[in-house]
Amino acid sequence: MPTLRWQPISTLVLSIVGLGIATYLTITHFDKVALVCSDNGAINCTKVTTSPQSEILGIPVAMLGLAFFIPMIALCLPAAWRTADRRIHLARLILSTTGVAMILYLIIAELFIIKAICLWCSGVHIITFILFVIIVTASPVVLAADYGTDADDRHQYDEE
Repeated sequence: MPTLRWQPISTLVLSIVGLGIATYLTITHFDKVALVCSDNGAINCTKVTTSPQSEILGIPVAMLGLAFFIPMIALCLPAAWRTADRRIHLARLILSTTGVAMILYLIIAELFIIKAICLWCSGVHIITFILFVIIVTASPVVLAADYGTDADDRHQYDEE
């Protein structure tokens, strides 16, 4: 049973959008340009992106977003979804799981330490969570020992 047609396309689109947001957040981190977002009250992107929690070991969290979405784009290309190489599918699953663990930490930091929410960051959190759900639900199929080895799968492109 192959993956559903929408899974590779939707994960690729989500990864590209996530990369766009992470790029914007990285630029605003280094340029100190005001984010297009509220800067007072509970929704306060500036407070979140300039907090001590906006860096981990001196690395801006926005750059970690880039480091997440760049390989995720490669792992979500339709060719990567079609491959019989289980390592690709396992890498996609591990990366998405790591991403969800990171966003859980960041959400906790926003809600309980910083006491403010960044809408741009929330966009990345939502994208990462949706990626995780799609990848986890597809994993039993793509990580199966016989995925991509069916004779029909191997020869489907020979006829074209």
